[in-house]
Amino acid sequence: MNVLAFSYLDLPAVNAALNLAATLLLVAGYALIKARRETAHKWAMLSAFGVSSVFLVSYLTYHQLLYANEGIRGRPFAGPEPLLSIYRVLLLSHVVLAVTVPLLAGMVMYYGFRDDRPRHIRWARRAFPIWLYVSVTGVVIYVLLYHVYPPVGG
Repeated sequence: MNVLAFSYLDLPAVNAALNLAATLLLVAGYALIKARRETAHKWAMLSAFGVSSVFLVSYLTYHQLLYANEGIRGRPFAGPEPLLSIYRVLLLSHVVLAVTVPLLAGMVMYYGFRDDRPRHIRWARRAFPIWLYVSVTGVVIYVLLYHVYPPVGG
């Protein structure tokens, strides 16, 4: 067995790690701007955007390979029926808000690069909690799907 072998089945763990990294960078960026360390804040937030961009490519790659190899679009929730509704609400809110993150983050960065602070701050106040929620719930969904209620036979 080659311990260095990597397959598309490893991508969910990579994606969770990327989401966790984005979460930590977002929190660090927030703390840095509160401490008035603007340059460090800028680099933390740009790093969060970079990590989130890599996540998006990895996520889309995983789902395409999952469909190509197994004919399924995603892993079904294997937890108990009473938790299924809660999981679906979590997943739906995560997905709907995740679609907004690139646009919101793009607006925040645009106004930041233009040094339009009032608009940058206004957009950041909307984008930050949504982006943070999406990053955190991405990790929670991964833990639920692959560790708390792992797929049958996996």
